[in-house]
Amino acid sequence: MTPAEVIWHDIECGAYEEDLPLWRMLAREHGDPILEIGAGTGRVSLDLVGRGHDVTALDSDAELLTELAVRAAGTTLQTAVADARSFTLGRRFALCLVPMQAIQLFGAVEGRAAFLRCARAHLLPGGVLAAALTEVVEAYAVVDGARGWAGPLPDIRELDGVVYASRPTAVRDEGEVFLIERLREIVDAHGRREVQENRVALQRVSAAELEREGRRAGLRPLPRARIPATADYVGSEVVMLGA
Repeated sequence: MTPAEVIWHDIECGAYEEDLPLWRMLAREHGDPILEIGAGTGRVSLDLVGRGHDVTALDSDAELLTELAVRAAGTTLQTAVADARSFTLGRRFALCLVPMQAIQLFGAVEGRAAFLRCARAHLLPGGVLAAALTEVVEAYAVVDGARGWAGPLPDIRELDGVVYASRPTAVRDEGEVFLIERLREIVDAHGRREVQENRVALQRVSAAELEREGRRAGLRPLPRARIPATADYVGSEVVMLGA
């Protein structure tokens, strides 16, 4: 049976493709080996491995990486269960990728500093760290029963007769963090319904701040990249830091 965390991760993150052209371009430009931080079930890592790259996928969630290992069977993909702020892999990489605002999940300045030190220690001379972040989000809140806009459409998947739906209900600017709220709904084959609230806090950080933090960790800022917004996902600034 597929763990619930795997299902929700796939529903909420698996369909995103807007950033893939950038990661493919960076992989071609900087070469192997490649380390992905916050790999989840392999949306980016599997894409790059399928294009012939040597990729290691790191995540703190063992269930997600167990599923990724199954999906990557027969490929050269390696996985590592570790905290992004304290990992030791015993090898260095030409490219380190941090997609989908994962760097904003590592905590405030101290958490990012710990990650940047780890990343620096794992980069080859001339290697590059590329981290996507969101500086500004449009706050909103869906009010049940209110007229007008009902909010973003839910992400839905059916698996073994069970319907899973994840509906974004609010994005709140809480000062130091952006709080993203969703309702996760499960309807089984007998029509029984279960609803759970899910919240994710993205630490506020600007591209300029991350570049300054990168300098303190011994990395040098490089020209940034940009991932455009879609109807369902915010756009990202991609900070590039060289070893």
